[in-house]
Amino acid sequence: MACCELKAYTVSDITFVNRLDPNVQIKIGNKFSYNVKYPNDSSTTVCRGELEVEVGDTGDNSKLNVKVVLVGIFAYDPAAKRELIHTESFKLLYPHARALVTTITANAGIKPIILPNINIDDQDIYRIEGKKPQ
Repeated sequence: MACCELKAYTVSDITFVNRLDPNVQIKIGNKFSYNVKYPNDSSTTVCRGELEVEVGDTGDNSKLNVKVVLVGIFAYDPAAKRELIHTESFKLLYPHARALVTTITANAGIKPIILPNINIDDQDIYRIEGKKPQ
């Protein structure tokens, strides 16, 4: 097995706002957030990744905004480093978010928004361990 494998995913939230006037030019901006949660039980090798993508008009987000949240379930190799699991699971889930945003905007009758490819290997990964207070 690779360091992780996408077993299933679901879309937990979709928000779409289109209040653009015809023939208006806008500047599109993207925001991404991705977190992986691991079980407290060390005998389980399944984790949960949550990807939030928000795309909209950088000038006025109330005119055009698309937000999707995808949750992926991943089997992972317990010997793999968590940073590697984080980046590899993102790579498996992101194409589904990308296709969803394109489909939503195309079906809404506007020019489809195609999210850019992201090289997560070039991004800074911040690891925050959630530990219970003593």
